[in-house]
Amino acid sequence: MTEQEQTIILEAREILARYINHNPVLSSWQAVLDYCALSVRGEVERFHVLYLDRRNRLIADERHAVGTVDHVPVYPREVMKRALELHASALILCHNHPSGDSEPSQADIEMTKRIAQACDVLGLTLHDHVIIGAGRETSLRTRGDI
Repeated sequence: MTEQEQTIILEAREILARYINHNPVLSSWQAVLDYCALSVRGEVERFHVLYLDRRNRLIADERHAVGTVDHVPVYPREVMKRALELHASALILCHNHPSGDSEPSQADIEMTKRIAQACDVLGLTLHDHVIIGAGRETSLRTRGDI
């Protein structure tokens, strides 16, 4: 991306963050996908967790890790710890694949299953793990991986 494009994306993220703070309900699945796509898109992998309350309103969108062009380290215990601190009831995981291919790796699937197991133990709901590619998103729930 050019420097100008990077500046535009940064400004758009700031505008979106202000909007979300004033309108905290992500009202449709398409709104969630659009939000995730804008939040995590970039030239390296970025892993975010959307923490939601009982009514599926956004409590926080937190970036848990930034990785390399093809890997981002995720620690399920840190995701769960933060969920408990925020008194969240549900989670949506999202990360990008800078290659543009939104298909999950085996590591993506295994990590998601570990987080899903932890959610079950703690009484939280894992709604989905969305992987953002180039103009395409892949839902692990839709694929049957959760």
